[in-house]
Amino acid sequence: MALSDNTRGALFMASAMAAFACNDAMVKSLTQDLSIAQIMAVRGVMTTVLVFSVSRMLGVSLSLKWLTDPLVLLRTAFELGATLTFFSALARIEFAAAASIMQSLPLAVTLGAALFFREPVGWRRWTAIVVGFFGVLLIIRPGPEGFQPAALFAVAAICFTACRDLTTRRISRDVPTLTITLFTSFVVMIVGFALITPMGGWQPISSGNWLMLVLTSVAVFAGYQAVILAMRGGEISFVAPFRYTSLIWALIIGVLIFGERPGASVLVGAAIVIGSGLYTFYRESRRAIDTAKTAAVPPASG
Repeated sequence: MALSDNTRGALFMASAMAAFACNDAMVKSLTQDLSIAQIMAVRGVMTTVLVFSVSRMLGVSLSLKWLTDPLVLLRTAFELGATLTFFSALARIEFAAAASIMQSLPLAVTLGAALFFREPVGWRRWTAIVVGFFGVLLIIRPGPEGFQPAALFAVAAICFTACRDLTTRRISRDVPTLTITLFTSFVVMIVGFALITPMGGWQPISSGNWLMLVLTSVAVFAGYQAVILAMRGGEISFVAPFRYTSLIWALIIGVLIFGERPGASVLVGAAIVIGSGLYTFYRESRRAIDTAKTAAVPPASG
């Protein structure tokens, strides 16, 4: 039976989230033996080679002229900040907690679009944003008993990632996606090598860790390509909510691989964040439908 575009899009999105969750789990495992800088450097080499090879195979132009684009440079800086802070969070807090906090990204992007791009956001979506960030507070538990300062790395990662996504919206469509990806992975690699000595120096890499580094590169690349196929293959309002399947994978991995037992505050907070995000997607789809209907109504003749 042939699958509809929306069904294919949803499957691609769910697959992408599984790939990203597996990547994050391997990175967390690697931080037990290697510094964040070393992971960034070695994985950066592998990702850069992979993206360059695919670009050559597809005949994608990799003109250096795009690398002077201020928005491309700004996006790369935000990506670098997001990588450093999220890897730091993975190394220090529970896997499920870090993944739960990251679920607030759509809310952060909506907030940033309203504040910086003046995109219209009604009171319902403002309410969803506030409620969603309340859910984040439940996860990080900012009290004297349960608060983990390291959880702020995940919050910072949300801010950097939201800024990256908002900057990406403003980059000209003439700039090839693979060019941006290649430049970003190259810069992350260079910064990783520069930080190896300050972060403790080079550590021997076992064969098992080499394998995980290779798999993380493949997982990240596959995840990004699956997201592109998902967003191009189905309706965004239908496909986008499947991003939240990443939390299901994160909870399963946290329990089975890392032996975690997420507390009630993490589970309740994650549910609030996801509920707020889904409501935001719903309101955005309703607004798009209403706008389309308004545009379709012919003006009254005088």
